[in-house]
Amino acid sequence: MKANGTVVLGGQWGDEGKGKVVDLLSPQNGIIVRCQGGNNAGHTVVVKKEKHIFHLIPSGILNPEVRCVIGNGVVIDPTVLKEEIQRLQQYGINPAEEGKHKLHVSDRAHIIFPYHKILDGFQEQNRGNKKIDTTGRGIGPAYAGKANRTNMRMNICQNDDDTITRIVMDHLHQQSQILEQLHAPAMALDDAAKWIEALQFLRPFVADTVSLLHKEMKLGTTMLFEGAQGAMLDIDLGTYPCVTSSNPTIGGISTGSGMPPAYFGEIFLVVKGYTTRVGEGPFPTELKDATGEKIQQTGKEFGATTGRKRRCGWFDAVITSYTAQTNGATKLAITKLDVLDGFEIIQICTGYHCGNETLETTPADIEVLVQCEPIYEEMPGWQSDISGITCYSDLPQAAKNYLARISELTGVPIGIVSVGPDREQTIFCEA
Repeated sequence: MKANGTVVLGGQWGDEGKGKVVDLLSPQNGIIVRCQGGNNAGHTVVVKKEKHIFHLIPSGILNPEVRCVIGNGVVIDPTVLKEEIQRLQQYGINPAEEGKHKLHVSDRAHIIFPYHKILDGFQEQNRGNKKIDTTGRGIGPAYAGKANRTNMRMNICQNDDDTITRIVMDHLHQQSQILEQLHAPAMALDDAAKWIEALQFLRPFVADTVSLLHKEMKLGTTMLFEGAQGAMLDIDLGTYPCVTSSNPTIGGISTGSGMPPAYFGEIFLVVKGYTTRVGEGPFPTELKDATGEKIQQTGKEFGATTGRKRRCGWFDAVITSYTAQTNGATKLAITKLDVLDGFEIIQICTGYHCGNETLETTPADIEVLVQCEPIYEEMPGWQSDISGITCYSDLPQAAKNYLARISELTGVPIGIVSVGPDREQTIFCEA
């Protein structure tokens, strides 16, 4: 088996700029695959200064000559996916067209229904001061239903309209009774019509994507696999319980697509030149001062999905080394390096002080991580505008030194440096 699969993963707490990296690498691949998460993720791509935000459709859809797949590991709100497809059609891209653009949705992907959203809000409210700050889009309850084997999957779209209506209504009536037993808010069954209409609309897109991908693998088609969220939000390997409900790490790419691990060759780990986090959870290098505010304002750090302000801090080489190790990263993609243009001094976290101990890795217990104080190494900034640079050798020496130190600390070579949001503001390199 030839390892023709390239993987793009987030190496921090999400929002690292994976959408841009996927868009950049898409022309080199015939198929782009999204493998996990739901519309709690937002990938932003800027083409000719026009911004496109994708929540479910792979970011590569903007590139000609590629097909996109939403894999079996994704949980899908059909109303959101329908709206996203319609926005693309308004832009002049028809994902249903058998030509330059085509979208396939796994028949094994699980469906998010209104009751999942109700449960999401109900459970978050009942957590009191232990909230995990979910997006409220029903992602967690949908994955819980998957584990409990009570969900419905996208294969129901392959029935006729009357059968879809009957199956959905029977399911929602059953779930409505469960909400009542839990004393949760009631579900408005009138809303079911919107979900039924969306499922009928999506019928042409639903397919056996596992068989499709394996067929293309045998034909030698190159594929790009797009992770959502970030490795530190992984339900097994992240800062539990302040994590997402799926595995946005390399294992989730395999289980969420049905592709064998041996197929994956290049694994890009995307990280910002600093660190951000949205919502609750420990963040050792967070800057709650004017420096953090400056990074937030310069980097326009607001969530693409929620609009929430992102918490900002210096680059954390401890967590990036951890995520590089657990994902088998072969290259780093550093984004938003230009945000640091105006700093005289830049700091990198190389370890943690925790009580009398010095830690060089991320502890599993978030109560321990909350107590960790970062150990910083200072580096001089470059204090010049790098947003127009497209060649690595043209970067200021201080910027090259900073990148080289990140590579040294994480043990991973740098393959891509982004110095602005647009496609053209990119440096392909091997630092």
